Amino acid sequence: MKKVAIVVLADTETHEALGRAVNALISAREFIEAGDETTILFDGAGTRWVPELSNPDHDYHEAFNSVREQIAGACSYCSSAFGVKEEVEASGITLIEEYKGHPSLQKLVSQDYQVITF
Repeated sequence: MKKVAIVVLADTETHEALGRAVNALISAREFIEAGDETTILFDGAGTRWVPELSNPDHDYHEAFNSVREQIAGACSYCSSAFGVKEEVEASGITLIEEYKGHPSLQKLVSQDYQVITF
């Protein structure tokens, strides 16, 4: 069994960014179905995806919900910086502050996760 951490950094402003976010969700689903230990983080501008994908009217809401149990959380600092902290909290996704207000990638690497960014 592999250990994979998928980090969504893509902003919400372009069609290309939507593709990256959707590819992150699809990749996560593939690893989960293969039985791999999978965790998902939203960091940087990627924190903006949490309120977008939490919206039941979003085209990829179901894809988001299909991996929701594996979402470790969203960066607390970046959620504030990108103006979505309240929406992230309202969605029920955990705000992570492990290292200076951010998720700790070092922690994931030290736990033998392969980190993949989108």
